[in-house]
Amino acid sequence: MSKGVTRLEDLAKMAGVSISTASRALNDSPAVNMRTKQTIWKLAREMDYPFRRYMPAGPIGAEATIAIVVPRPQGRDSGMSDPFFLELLAGVGEAASERGCDVLLSHIAPANFEDLSVAMTTSRAEGVIFLGQSSLHAAFNRLSETEGRFVVWGAQLPEQNYCSVGSDNPMGGRRATLHLARLGRKRIVFLGDTEAPEAMQRHRGYLDALEHQKLTIDPDLIVPAHFEVESAEAAIDSLIHRGVAFDGVVAASDLIALGAIRALKHAGLSVPGDVSVVGFDNVPF
Repeated sequence: MSKGVTRLEDLAKMAGVSISTASRALNDSPAVNMRTKQTIWKLAREMDYPFRRYMPAGPIGAEATIAIVVPRPQGRDSGMSDPFFLELLAGVGEAASERGCDVLLSHIAPANFEDLSVAMTTSRAEGVIFLGQSSLHAAFNRLSETEGRFVVWGAQLPEQNYCSVGSDNPMGGRRATLHLARLGRKRIVFLGDTEAPEAMQRHRGYLDALEHQKLTIDPDLIVPAHFEVESAEAAIDSLIHRGVAFDGVVAASDLIALGAIRALKHAGLSVPGDVSVVGFDNVPF
């Protein structure tokens, strides 16, 4: 459909309603029935007619479209190499299909507020799911001031004004660490990017568990690693070469755990004989 409708009269004519009805619909008036409002909202969005753009263009299950956007991870160009995101995509697609919705995967990988705005304004979808927060918490808060049709997969953070859905990261980090401690592991590494919101919360759970078990918190055992195999391998290699003793690894993701296991085996260490490793995502490998 072409763009460029600038008059309310034209929009009303396209929708087959009066100008007053179109105006009321654009202002979400209760005097207009929901089906008519949804029709007009959808037309307005398609034709770039200025209005309150957070209005949904159609009800869930009525040929609605959901856009999936994967923000650029911190320190990397793309997050699509992580199998966990592919698992999330599969879950979103299955749920959308059950409700008669279409799913579009956006080519935009937002790295700042401007990118988020572009992802929203260029999307013809009724709703947008951002898979991951990266370092965009403040940008999502700002976006929520003008947009209400998005949800973020990620952590619940302080002073958050947008909707997010995610796992219980502190509890997960705590349970993973307690599991290793109960196996008798004493020097447990935390491997992950503690500046990333979800990994930061998993790290907090790790620290809580160490305190609970009265195990020493050693800064040498808190090792930065991005959510990728190569980064985890390099981190474990560095620990081994520096002579840091450890017998357990809590990895902030399964991909990080895989890299850790590869590095340990390459160094001639047995997993779990010499070092026990716990991941997070329950991704099948």
